[in-house]
Amino acid sequence: MSPRHRSRPTVGDAQNTGLLRTFIAIELDETARIALGAVQDELKRRVPKGTVRWVNPASIHLTLKFLGDTPRARLPEIEEALQEACSAFTALDMAIEGRGCFPNFRRPNVIWIAVRDPGNALAQLQEAVEAHIAPLGWPKEARPFRPHLTLGRVDRRASSRDRAAIGAIVEALEVEQIATVHVTSVSLMRSDLRPTGAVYTRLFSAALQAEPSM
Repeated sequence: MSPRHRSRPTVGDAQNTGLLRTFIAIELDETARIALGAVQDELKRRVPKGTVRWVNPASIHLTLKFLGDTPRARLPEIEEALQEACSAFTALDMAIEGRGCFPNFRRPNVIWIAVRDPGNALAQLQEAVEAHIAPLGWPKEARPFRPHLTLGRVDRRASSRDRAAIGAIVEALEVEQIATVHVTSVSLMRSDLRPTGAVYTRLFSAALQAEPSM
């Protein structure tokens, strides 16, 4: 049976198989993670102490689709759909440069580094993932895809004054191209929430097609 015609997740599925918190993402190489860690270190020296919860560079990734609570029994069809979505794409490059805050620099909640997609291949890949996963019961996102890498989250107890200072510091920081990531696969990831932060485990990897030889 095609994954497009499988049933949606149900309460019965969850009770019978257990739930995993999952998402679909592009993993980064060590060079990119080191470069992101260096940007974090620079910001840590500037922002008010204790106001930002920084993401471990080893855990930073580019999310393409957040699934959330996922019955374990549904994993095979998600993997099949992800493999089908990726089969039409060749390996691509994405540039890491620029910086920003959500929702904005005046009231920052999230600090991020931008991902540039010069040929629009990344956006097309993300759209294909959405299109293949949606029929399984995870609707497409209403918000437009804005590829970014989360560096840290502003503590909810931070004062408005500290938030404004953090936003100004991030806005003033110049982040030129710090890395280029050669993307050859897309991963289905598991997220386990721990007191020390989320721990991510790859469950499945769907390969992109190799680039045609010259």
